[in-house]
Amino acid sequence: MEYRSIGKSGLRVSPLCLGTAFRGWWQGLNEEDASVRTIERAIELGINFIDGANFYFQGRCEALLGKTLKGMGSKRDDLVITSKVWSQIGEGPNDKGLSRYHIMRECERSLKRLQTDHIDIYLLHSFDPHTPLQETLRAMDDLVRQGKVRYVGACNFTAAQLVESLWIADQAGYDPFIILQNQYNLMHRWEIEPELFPRCTQHGLGMMSFSPLAVGLLTGLFRRGKQPPAGSHWASNSERHDEILTQRNDQIIQALTDIASAHGKTPAQTAINWLLDHPELSAPIIGPDHPEHVDEAMGALGWNLTTEQRTQLDEVSQFAPHLRYT
Repeated sequence: MEYRSIGKSGLRVSPLCLGTAFRGWWQGLNEEDASVRTIERAIELGINFIDGANFYFQGRCEALLGKTLKGMGSKRDDLVITSKVWSQIGEGPNDKGLSRYHIMRECERSLKRLQTDHIDIYLLHSFDPHTPLQETLRAMDDLVRQGKVRYVGACNFTAAQLVESLWIADQAGYDPFIILQNQYNLMHRWEIEPELFPRCTQHGLGMMSFSPLAVGLLTGLFRRGKQPPAGSHWASNSERHDEILTQRNDQIIQALTDIASAHGKTPAQTAINWLLDHPELSAPIIGPDHPEHVDEAMGALGWNLTTEQRTQLDEVSQFAPHLRYT
């Protein structure tokens, strides 16, 4: 496993990040044990980067991760664990957002569920227009100074929101963001490439990307004009499936399939490999429900697209900002 630095920081992480939303378990499709074994398998294969959030399954995903790591003994100290704050987690007036009140309270709750004394990277899950950034960033800096958080970052910020946050942190002497987390894949490039990648490079931030397979559409199992496989996420969203699988997106899937075949890989592995070929990207977040899904994702490592294949995927997936699939 070749580990990567997050931006200009000295923190090194695996090129794949394990996502712990565990929607299969969340939706009652998998037993809890499958999620436990998935975590164990990822760590066994060298993944040291694990992404979570207080919102996932009302905190139960954090609790599951904490219980699993406790059962693995000293492994916790070798891992880089994230959590997030912002989402609606209750019906109270302070149960959402990025107020100092909500941030400090939710950090304590996440620490308790994770059964740890610190969160390695604490992320703002989204931008909060109702709270001054000064208040939010001061609270995050206090958590760093208290030793409850090692680094801070943000998710789903625009370039303007990122730059404003960095400016406030610089002026006030707060710990700045070291990483952003946004959606990025072959079907969804326009939010990242024009402005966020350049700003991250300019200011030395890393980037995590979620939904690397476009909610499964880049696995090759879904094609234009065909019914989505039974039991899949898209089987219950067939109208949306048909809307999203435009001719352009089906061409992306066909290109992935052809290139994957040339390398003896799967379309999913090829889609992740394309992401890994971007030096701005620290790690895509994989979302396996079973240990074998981790094994397949690992097949994205250790090989390279040719220049011609990279160009082909770049050209077939050129920006189409009017398309949405989540």
